[in-house]
Amino acid sequence: MQRRQCTHGWSARLPATRHVAGLLLFSLIVLGAAQANWDFDQILQNAEKRYGNLGLGKGRIEAWRELIDSSDTLAERDKLVTVNRFFNRQLRFSADQQNWQQEDYWATPIEALLKGAGDCEDYSVAKYFTLRRLGIPSEKLRITYVKALRYNQAHMVLTYYAEPGAPPLVLDNLIGEIRPAAERKDLLPVYSFNAEGLYLPGSVSKKSDAKKLSRWQELMKKMRAEGFAIDEG
Repeated sequence: MQRRQCTHGWSARLPATRHVAGLLLFSLIVLGAAQANWDFDQILQNAEKRYGNLGLGKGRIEAWRELIDSSDTLAERDKLVTVNRFFNRQLRFSADQQNWQQEDYWATPIEALLKGAGDCEDYSVAKYFTLRRLGIPSEKLRITYVKALRYNQAHMVLTYYAEPGAPPLVLDNLIGEIRPAAERKDLLPVYSFNAEGLYLPGSVSKKSDAKKLSRWQELMKKMRAEGFAIDEG
């Protein structure tokens, strides 16, 4: 079933300065999802302390752990397929206002799995962290803001580059199948970013560096409190 797009309340036009700042702020997530082992027993304990009874969310987190444990030796393309399918099935689309009673909330993967819901940003973040944990280097992954032409609204996806300058593959919550970007005529790229910086459509060289801004530092702090071994590069 096709999922709704993600709007964030953003204009579908090219983002204004404040939106670019938001992209730079968001790019802190790609400064380093540690590939060290994650202690899910401790993560679950921390989640119960922070969020209370985990309910059905505990099963989704356990399923995430099983996915990571069973996918470590897969070929890179198989990792993409497995991770994309997992989060598209585990999460239902829910706008931040409905899910968190906020206009723009940046959920950790744990929070999204506990809710069993998230917006396009949450899908992309969860897929990114999981693929980084499975050993895919950051230079092959970009968080990409696009305009979803069918809906005339802003949207976010994760893109994968097999090598520098290669045509990207698109991991999306709107459709389940991973497709080359050239086949996604319904998406118009606006900006993308990863650990190396911010990129314009069609560019292989960064246009701006990621900055350590306070808002994203708060999210990183929250993930560390959840028990994730993540650094800043």
